[in-house]
Amino acid sequence: MNIETNLSLVGEQIAQLERQYQRNAGSVRLLAVSKTKPLEAIRAAYQAGQRLFGENYVQEAVEKHSALTDLVGIEWHFIGPIQSNKSRVIAQTMDWVHTIDREKIARRLSEQRPDDMPKLNVCIQVNISGEESKSGVSLESLPEMVSLVKSLPNLQLRGLMAIPAPQEDEAKQMAVYRPLSQAYLELASSDSMIDTLSIGMSGDLSAAIASGSTMVRVGTAIFGARDYI
Repeated sequence: MNIETNLSLVGEQIAQLERQYQRNAGSVRLLAVSKTKPLEAIRAAYQAGQRLFGENYVQEAVEKHSALTDLVGIEWHFIGPIQSNKSRVIAQTMDWVHTIDREKIARRLSEQRPDDMPKLNVCIQVNISGEESKSGVSLESLPEMVSLVKSLPNLQLRGLMAIPAPQEDEAKQMAVYRPLSQAYLELASSDSMIDTLSIGMSGDLSAAIASGSTMVRVGTAIFGARDYI
């Protein structure tokens, strides 16, 4: 397991897809999903040049944040579901939150963000597949959530995030992404701070980048399987 080599390969894949879909070079950022991975793996990725790391579990994220304060410029992204009783520690430690989908959580994160920290960068999670088991606001209710987040003083709306249901092929995946991409472009055209469409994982990188993704979430291809030691 060579994390530096893996990062290079993933970077090459993203660059190739940027060229294939006539995206600007470097327009797609890589978020390394480091959930369940040991501190040594994160340090290895950092030494190889990776700076963005995504965590799904609150306690694990907070512990890693505390243990890796010496890594200058590291950027912590929370990409998991948020329970109300865990919002404070997220507000106090994370740089980004990708899973804003309820008014209560948005308000708590803003209220609990320390005054001496920059605004918390957030993405609104959209349920684009209409799955009852998935979190996220509907596209129909997105404008209301956008207005709410923009009104909160300690949050900075950066864009949208989605985790769609798997599709049979790339064309069908792109069709699912299309309305979300359009919604993102409309938001970005009216607000220069909105610059992030967080879609795409290992299984649908191509469809996501073709659909305008600016941030993809990759874990196993970088760090290995879940039980990596």
